[in-house]
Amino acid sequence: MKNKPVYQRVLLKLSGEALQAKNGYGIDANVLLSIAHQVKDVKALGLEIAIVVGAGNIFRADSSIGRAIDRSTADYMGMMATVINSLALQDALEKIGVDTRVQSAIEMRRLAESYIRRRAIRHLEKGRIVIFAAGTGNPYFTTDTAAALRAIEINAEIILKATKVDGVYSDDPKKNKQAKKFDCLKYIDVLNKNLKVMDGTAISLCRENNLPIMVFNLFKTNNIKKVILGKHIGTLVR
Repeated sequence: MKNKPVYQRVLLKLSGEALQAKNGYGIDANVLLSIAHQVKDVKALGLEIAIVVGAGNIFRADSSIGRAIDRSTADYMGMMATVINSLALQDALEKIGVDTRVQSAIEMRRLAESYIRRRAIRHLEKGRIVIFAAGTGNPYFTTDTAAALRAIEINAEIILKATKVDGVYSDDPKKNKQAKKFDCLKYIDVLNKNLKVMDGTAISLCRENNLPIMVFNLFKTNNIKKVILGKHIGTLVR
């Protein structure tokens, strides 16, 4: 494994579920701190890191409660939940000495900066971690799409899609032991096979802008660093 990062600017996509407590909702402080330390270790390698966090640990628009609410309202509630997760991650990072900024797609000046592309890039150039909150600021778009959009806007070289599984499979490996793990996939294969990597809009954005996606297991020791140093540990979509 190389000792130098193979990327200079990346976007890390974290699911809200990655942060959730054992009871199935909320934020697990130990997990939060573990992620913060992993990000700090990777930052020490000298690259620039932006982060997008989901909200599945707090609110899901496709949940029974979400389905009972108007879709636009439910999506805005989900955006607010991503702000909660982003502020929690910012706090965890800053407690271990990592300079961080949260930028929100929905204006809320007392909590976060408003998203401005040039300002985000300037923060990255100054060595700060930038956490993008509130999705795209629009209903009907997921945080996967927000991650793809922001990655393209800041000229990231790759999206690191951190999940609970070690890559993309042909079927749910927990339910089907015959499920095949893919080492590499083309964007069109993800769309045609309806593989659950990211939603179709996000995949299409990445495909149109030739932005690769690495899907890997967040909970295996040093996996973020391994990806950054060029080790193939998950599934690469390109």
